[in-house]
Amino acid sequence: MKKQRYWLYRRVGIYYLHDAQTGARESLKTRRKTEAEQIRTMRNMAAEHPVIGISLAKACLTSQDPKLLSRTWQEVMNEFCSRGKPQTQAHRRRVAGRKPQHWLKNMKLIETTADDLVKILKAGGVMTNAFVRCLQNLAVGLGWLPWPILPPRLWPKVEFKKKRAITSEEHERIVETENNTERRRYYEMLWETGAAQTDAALLRAECIDWQRQKTGEWAHLQIGKRLEELLRLLPSEGLLFPAMAHSNNSARSSEFCRRCRLLHIQGISLHSYRYAWAQRACIAGYPERFAQDALGHNSSAVHRAYARGARVVVPSLEDYERRNQEEMGIPQSETNSRQLAGVV
Repeated sequence: MKKQRYWLYRRVGIYYLHDAQTGARESLKTRRKTEAEQIRTMRNMAAEHPVIGISLAKACLTSQDPKLLSRTWQEVMNEFCSRGKPQTQAHRRRVAGRKPQHWLKNMKLIETTADDLVKILKAGGVMTNAFVRCLQNLAVGLGWLPWPILPPRLWPKVEFKKKRAITSEEHERIVETENNTERRRYYEMLWETGAAQTDAALLRAECIDWQRQKTGEWAHLQIGKRLEELLRLLPSEGLLFPAMAHSNNSARSSEFCRRCRLLHIQGISLHSYRYAWAQRACIAGYPERFAQDALGHNSSAVHRAYARGARVVVPSLEDYERRNQEEMGIPQSETNSRQLAGVV
């Protein structure tokens, strides 16, 4: 008689399973002997005949979800792309149409292995990594997958491309060499407001307090002198940038990249204007909550990621104290006397 691999034992009323081959022990989380014996029998059968084990697992899971054996990743994608705001849904559908995700569509959930996911993740980039992770989490959350195919700890590490802000010198060169008046003023609007490219392109004269298209959050930004001068040069009604508004994200980005190539500027995009605004605000000592509201960031962590590259020069404590005293109108002699008396 062949020796069994799994054995039962009980501790404090709970049945445990002992693996004679590896020495591992596992709690079955049951006090019923018949249930524990059934689990042990199935484990021994699966260890002796792997094909039978897979068939038994499918039979048990199908009793809970009849569609489990036929459900594919395409159904998970359809469900995922139907959630969120219209802009989010459109973005998810574009990501779902990429080549690495296309390989995943016709795979059955129950038959997908960790090797399949790793292959797809290696073929894609950061967007594929985030998209497939969301699909797996959604499938597990809906009960379409009994457990994660690829555990979180084994998920490939995401390596983001280095992003940086556009500098003042780079912005001035771009504006000076741009012959298209509307496009030049569009870049100046991005520099002054830190708006996302779509938000700035759809800005209307009737609604200067612009609303972020992505999050739906209103961003209230007081008009400064430079911004006021720029607005006076733009149309007084309708779209401020008609040609840019009737274009799309790809076309605007391509034109900006072409301008950068002509000027031999590397490593920036239209989104770099948002990084630049956040970093300028950080360097100037602008309150974080004001900067966060101006850029439409709901998360302080996201905003700090934008401002991370700022190089802040910390003033000396002496100068900082002197400036505060001048603002409060406290004479220097009175301050010195308070310090000597132990008041300050």
